[in-house]
Formats: sequence, structure tokens, C-alpha cells
Amino acid sequence: MKKRSIQLIANPGAGQEGLNLKSVHTVLSEYPVEWDIRITKQAGDAKRLAQEAIKAGVDVVAVYGGDGSVAEAAAALAGASNTTLAILPGGTANVMSVELGIPAALEAALRVAADPSSSVRVIDVGEVNGRTFVLRVSMGLEAEMVAGADREAKDRYGVFAYLWAAARNVMAPQTARYRLILDGKEEELEGVTCIVANSGNLGRNGLSLASDIAVDDGFLDVFVIERAGFKTLLDVASSVLNSSQSQGEEATDMAAEERTLSALHRWRVKTVEIFSDPPQRIQSDGELLEDSSMRCSIRAGALRVLTPAP
Repeated sequence: MKKRSIQLIANPGAGQEGLNLKSVHTVLSEYPVEWDIRITKQAGDAKRLAQEAIKAGVDVVAVYGGDGSVAEAAAALAGASNTTLAILPGGTANVMSVELGIPAALEAALRVAADPSSSVRVIDVGEVNGRTFVLRVSMGLEAEMVAGADREAKDRYGVFAYLWAAARNVMAPQTARYRLILDGKEEELEGVTCIVANSGNLGRNGLSLASDIAVDDGFLDVFVIERAGFKTLLDVASSVLNSSQSQGEEATDMAAEERTLSALHRWRVKTVEIFSDPPQRIQSDGELLEDSSMRCSIRAGALRVLTPAP
């Protein structure tokens, strides 16, 4: 039987502990695989190394890093028919691994990459201004949160660096006027943040922007939170936190529900263009972009990802 070939791509700056090569060797020696490891040194390396792996006929590209590293590799692997992505969670948030049910522990994630009985899930990817994303892109409040969680803070405090940055920005959100072109139809409204999501997952099981968002539905979900006071932003956050509750559970605060519905707007589209006045920061899968507007589209069923066997 032909051995599965695995190219590991590791971001040395990911996470707080780094990649344990002894664990990698121990786990992969249990399976009939051939493997090699390459280390990224700068932005763009994960994409370049994944492209090289495709050309070499490698079966699996296993990425150790955060969602930004995964998105880079996905940019190369989208559309590839013979090379599959495996995710080894090593970043601060690792949202895509949570979305796909990939174990957080390195050893268990390595087994998903090496085990021939692992499932292959075909998912969508998004594109923003020619750049691939797997989770979501946004401008405004969420992008300011990403900007506020610098590398040192993420290394020291992990996901709490994002929560602290979020708290600072929610206290004084900056508003903008958004012009959206949604599958050719134009909308205009004021808001504090605009989000384009391929995945609604927020990095914890059961937490999502909306419970009906799926990474394989062939659509992008667009959200705008209108200009609102602090209490309404808390209501929206509470709505997200409670999105996984059973449908039969009755709401206990009708006023909060009405504030949330009036502040949150949503569309489901194939393409969207977004402009803001004044210009706002933009982030894509946790990485800040230098662009001042967003042109997004969906590539349905473009990416093959290994997930645990059922």
C-alpha cells in the first residue's frame, strides 16, 4: 500500500508553546506515512510552500498555525483535486478547527492528518480583493479588535487579548456609512461594523454569528450592526452568545430582542462590494489588510479538508 505523503508547514510564531517535534515524530511513526516539515519565515510562505507541495504531488498539507496561516495555505489548495488540507491548531483562536471539529490537542490533530480513515470534507472559501479567506472579513469594530491585539499581547494572554481589545472598542465604537452592492442590489446604511462570513463560528463550540451559517452552503453571509449605544451592542453580543439555544426556548427580555433586531442587518449573497465613509480598517481571518474597500465572492466547494472519522 502506498504511503501517504504529508508536508507539514509550521508557523514558529504561532501559539504560546510552539510545535513539539518530538510529539510529531512519535505520532506519525504510528502510521504508514512519509513526512517532511518546512518552517515559515514571513507572510506568504505558507501559500508558497503549499504550492510547492501540490507540484510535488504531496497527498496532505498539514498546517500548524492560526487561522491566518490556514487561510494562506487554503489560497494555494483551493481547487486542488489531489492534495488535501489538514489543520494542526497552533494559533491564538483556531476558529476553523473548531468549526470543523478538529481536536485542539496536537497529537489528536496529527492523527486526523495521518489516519487513512479520516473523512474529507469539501468546504467553500471566500475571496476578498483577490485574497482567500476561510472564516470572515470585516471592517470597523471587529477589525479594530484585531488591530488592538498585537503579537506580544496574543503571546502573553492568548484569546483574552482579543477580548480586552473588544472591550476597549465597544465602549466607544466608531460609526461609518456603508454602501453595499449585494449581488448587484445596492443598500446604504450607517453602522459600527460590517462582516462578511463564510463561517459564523466564533471559536467556541456553540458560539456563532448565526446558527444557520455553514461553510459548505455556497453563500456568504453579510452582517451590519447599525450605529447603536453600548446597551444595544451588549444585546447583539448576547444574541450571538445565545444563538445555539433550542428554538423552543422563550425569550425573557423582549425589549433586548427588539433592540437587537433593529440594530442587526443580514443578507445572504454570492458577491458583495462594500465601501465605507470614512474608510475603516479591514481584517481577513485575523490579519489586517491595507485596502479601504472590500470586493468579496464565494468559491463553492473549492477546498478539501481532513476531519475526524465519523
